[in-house]
Amino acid sequence: MGILDGKTALVTGGSRGIGRAIAERLASDGALVAVHYGSNETAAKEAVAAIEAAGGRAFAVRALLGTPGDVDTLFAGLERGLEGRGLDIVVNNAAIQGYGASTLEGATEADFERTFAINARAPLFIVQRALPLMSEGGRIINISSGVTWFAIPEVVYAMTKGALNVMTRSLAHVLGERGITVNTVSPGITETDMNQWLVDSTESQRKVAAMVALGRHGQPDDLADAVAFFASPDSRWVTGQTLEVNGGLWLGPREER
Repeated sequence: MGILDGKTALVTGGSRGIGRAIAERLASDGALVAVHYGSNETAAKEAVAAIEAAGGRAFAVRALLGTPGDVDTLFAGLERGLEGRGLDIVVNNAAIQGYGASTLEGATEADFERTFAINARAPLFIVQRALPLMSEGGRIINISSGVTWFAIPEVVYAMTKGALNVMTRSLAHVLGERGITVNTVSPGITETDMNQWLVDSTESQRKVAAMVALGRHGQPDDLADAVAFFASPDSRWVTGQTLEVNGGLWLGPREER
């Protein structure tokens, strides 16, 4: 039996990258997983098929976050898939990062509004909508970023992740009386579609490895394992926390490798 048998989970942005790894891990632990996606139906179907092929249970839910009615659309599909079940676990993973559109020089008001709508506004209102479906012992896990403690040129993206960290602490405070825990997993430099520069360049991989105590960049499964802890009963006395899952990024000067 899996540690999450009988549980249900929603993973936003669950069709690719870190989100897919999270969806697959929660399903392998026994949860019925709603794999949310925005536009890539093929990727969502592939994620669900992979989960089912491994013996898990999942269904896809489409909603284009950052648009009017996004949360209504998401929960209409979610509740159909749950078929009367409650919701035990919410993972707010979906996010965008436009490299040029997030810089001070390149950002426009439209870029700013869209990035905040997807990365910060949607998680808040997803939680708000989820709470009536959640019982005591529920789990909310937000996926943030190390850019909340080190600086990058993409200031707009970093601001959204800072907002998400603050949301975690505030929600943990107010939801504690219901026994619902709220925590953040903060990835280090991880191999995803968003970090295509890392995927495409062995030199970039070497430079990142030189900054990391464990000598490599992250993989989606590294983050999924951390999320699985926060989703499990083992995390029952942990809330309002941010876990940096980064292999020991920038712990101090290192010799060149």
